[in-house]
Amino acid sequence: MKRMPWKVMATSAAASLLLASGCSAVGEKENGRSAEAPRLHVPVADDHFDTAGNMFAYSEFELSGEPLAEGLGLDLDTLDARKPDEPTKFDYTAGIESYEYSEEAMYEVTEKSGLGLHLINGPIAKQRAEQQHKPADEALADRFYELADSVGYPREEIFRNMFPTFIEYAGGDPHYAQKVDTDVYAENDDGTYVPVYQVDFQSLRWDRGKMDKVLTPSAYGGVFLKQALWAGDFLGNFHQKDSDEEVEAKTPNDDQSGNVALGVSSADGMQGMILTEQIWNKLAFIRDHLFYDAKQQALTKAAGSRYNPSGGFVYLPHAVEVAEGGSELAPDAAKLVVKDPRSLLEDQWLMLWPAAEFFGMTDQRPENKNQNPAFLAVFDGKPFPKAAKENVDADPANDRVADDPYSVNRDVLLQVFRNIDAMHFNEKAGAFVTEHDGRTQGNRVDTFQAGYTMEALRIFERAIDGMPVGYASGESAKGLGTPEGKRALELIRRQADFIMHNLMRKDGLVENGYTIGQGPDQDEPTLLAQLGAIRGLTAAFLATKDEAYRDAARLVYEAMDRHFWDQKWHVYHTGETEDKYTPWLAGALSGVFRVALQNLNNDQADETAKSLDRETIISRYVDFYDRIVDGPTLQEGMQASEFWDTGDVYIKGKKLGNTDRDHVPQVQAAGGPYGVAPVLRTVKVNVGSGNK
Repeated sequence: MKRMPWKVMATSAAASLLLASGCSAVGEKENGRSAEAPRLHVPVADDHFDTAGNMFAYSEFELSGEPLAEGLGLDLDTLDARKPDEPTKFDYTAGIESYEYSEEAMYEVTEKSGLGLHLINGPIAKQRAEQQHKPADEALADRFYELADSVGYPREEIFRNMFPTFIEYAGGDPHYAQKVDTDVYAENDDGTYVPVYQVDFQSLRWDRGKMDKVLTPSAYGGVFLKQALWAGDFLGNFHQKDSDEEVEAKTPNDDQSGNVALGVSSADGMQGMILTEQIWNKLAFIRDHLFYDAKQQALTKAAGSRYNPSGGFVYLPHAVEVAEGGSELAPDAAKLVVKDPRSLLEDQWLMLWPAAEFFGMTDQRPENKNQNPAFLAVFDGKPFPKAAKENVDADPANDRVADDPYSVNRDVLLQVFRNIDAMHFNEKAGAFVTEHDGRTQGNRVDTFQAGYTMEALRIFERAIDGMPVGYASGESAKGLGTPEGKRALELIRRQADFIMHNLMRKDGLVENGYTIGQGPDQDEPTLLAQLGAIRGLTAAFLATKDEAYRDAARLVYEAMDRHFWDQKWHVYHTGETEDKYTPWLAGALSGVFRVALQNLNNDQADETAKSLDRETIISRYVDFYDRIVDGPTLQEGMQASEFWDTGDVYIKGKKLGNTDRDHVPQVQAAGGPYGVAPVLRTVKVNVGSGNK
């Protein structure tokens, strides 16, 4: 059975009709909420900021936002942040809330909070300052001016008092450490105004004394994933300087004409350039400082394409503690101490995925015929350097160490991939294990972690074989058939077979995990395990085109919906003694809704599962955001606060705090003495009286 790419499976008219009908299970709106919504209690259980979980979740939210809604037929121009639930509740939830929550949280971490080390101390930034014989702050300012000029962004409009990071910490306290500046910066004709904090980030810092000053691959990798996805979105086309209208990139030289600049728009292009500059410095630091030599028991440099695990494992360890140096305004790493030398599967796939996404942006190999001309223009020497010639030819024997974005990223990408294969894949069992201590491989297979490793490998295979990634990672394309790509496909297929033969139960659910030599887990299956299996099996179907994997993913989805869905309360139970939604669970659920709508839904005459009707999936998606993410009251729900871009505008002369009258407060009114950043918290889900 031949399948069309999901983006063209429905006509716009049919999709619009479908999306409109998706609201029927939610009820009519009343003061920003659903009149028929059962009374849930969704109290905050933990408001400590987990960088890895948040950035993973918001990456899934991004992909389940505008790209999903547009692919289902929505004209994005019809969306207005100040017109909730139009043109449908699903459209608004996906195109505004899911997408904008995702974007703003990234900026909170990478430009505002200070949750990491300052870009002024990044390896590339330091090198540039030395070469130019300039003070570090002056060199970085000049670099930002150069980036602004490349996208036609006014230098004077660059945000003030930014704290751009080149690498981020494992966690922190998202409560603001001082009063947020909500004074009027600029007034609009409709009575709304731009608050000072929107253009001057000085009042948005977090408390450095409460930060987890540890470098964990899943944390800085999760941020990397957010950065790579958004940079790919922002720099994936050109725009006209005079009108700021996006124009299709036809050649890598289009931006050399007088009226065409890099980036899909001036403002988005500027953010794309900043993100790319941060990624470049992050990768250089990781490659040169954060790999761990198991034999020497010391941090060292990565060997990249020259790395052979059989000569001794050199990998990214789970926890490296940072002793800060530099100034308080621009901290640097004075000392790095390995606190946990284990290689964890979660860390490795959350580095492989973003490195693969960024590889798709920076790829300059001549044999890749799927390259985006807009990306080639970004990395043509101005504003970012070209790849070293030896590193893009077909001969790996002449590869050399180079500091351009492509070469640095490729070094990290290939070494992480080879370590996932050598350290975490149990060849005999045909499955990925959760950890390796540098000497001995563990024996525990975790269903969630294995499933997402398959998705990361899918993106890796597409990138290394020269196929589109980012928002286009579901599109068909002819690949290069590299040895690495073939091995990735083999690993995906074998892990998928392991899930089907060793983890799937008779009732369709999957076990939470498996201990090699003992057998499957015996405890009650969790929602998280089902989500991981669905993501992994769907990845296997997309990568191999084997319908058996799609059929298995559909079976698990049906069983999940039957077993965990509460028809009365319109929420999924989590399968544990206490219903608790972490950012990891929220992100995975968002991702599964997306792949269900794109790849698993009933699209053949003999596919009649009620849970896989698009209307049912859409209603579940809306319920999840309505009840769990936004929550039933201002004090409840996962999303701590919101920003202008999701409709909570600032109106001069009116009481601030929640001007759009939904259940997500403005940042300065979200709790504590000064407010809370717009990020995700862990919540409990109690039904009825709230005394569960």
